[in-house]
Amino acid sequence: MTKLYSYAGIAASVILIAFGIGSVYMGFDGRDRVQNDLAREQIVGMPDSTIPNQKVDTGAEAQAFATVMRKHTLEATGGQTYAQMDRFVDENGKPTSDEALAAKDPKSGQPVDNPLRNMWVTETALSTALNTAYFAESVATFVIVMGFALLLTGIGFLVLTVRVLRPAGVPAQTARATASAVPMTG
Repeated sequence: MTKLYSYAGIAASVILIAFGIGSVYMGFDGRDRVQNDLAREQIVGMPDSTIPNQKVDTGAEAQAFATVMRKHTLEATGGQTYAQMDRFVDENGKPTSDEALAAKDPKSGQPVDNPLRNMWVTETALSTALNTAYFAESVATFVIVMGFALLLTGIGFLVLTVRVLRPAGVPAQTARATASAVPMTG
C-alpha cells in the first residue's frame, strides 16, 4: 500500500507542478497580450493626466486614461451623466426631453438627438475597454501568483512524499551506507 501512496503522491506533485508552470506561462502571456494591444492603439496620456504625453501601454495607465476621459466628458456636459441629460435638442440647440419641442432632422423628420449624449456613449465604450484592459492585466498578475503558489505546493508535496513514504524500516542514511558497502560480485 505504501508504494501506491508514494506513486499517487508523486503523480499529484507532478500535476501541481505542471499546472503551476502552465499558470505562470498563461499569466505572463496574458499580461504581454494586454500590454501589446494597448500599445498598438497608440494612446497618449493627456497633459492633465497622471501620465502626460506618455504612451498608454499598461493596465494601470489605461485605467488612469479612462478616469481622465470621464472627467473631460463631465466637463463637456456641465457635470451631467448620460442618464441625467435631455434626450433631444430644440431649434436653438438647447437640450429638451419634449419630443414635440425638439428640432427635426430635415432628411428623416425625426427629432434631433442631443449630441452630448452621444459623447457619453462613446466615452462609456472607450473607458469600458480601457478598464477591461486594467482588469485583464490584474487577472493575469493573479494567475502568475497562483501559478507560483501551485508550483511551490507541488514541489513541497513532492519532497514530503519522497521523504515520508520511503521504504518502511530503512532510514535514509542506513540505506545509502548499506548500498555502498555491498561488494560487487560478478
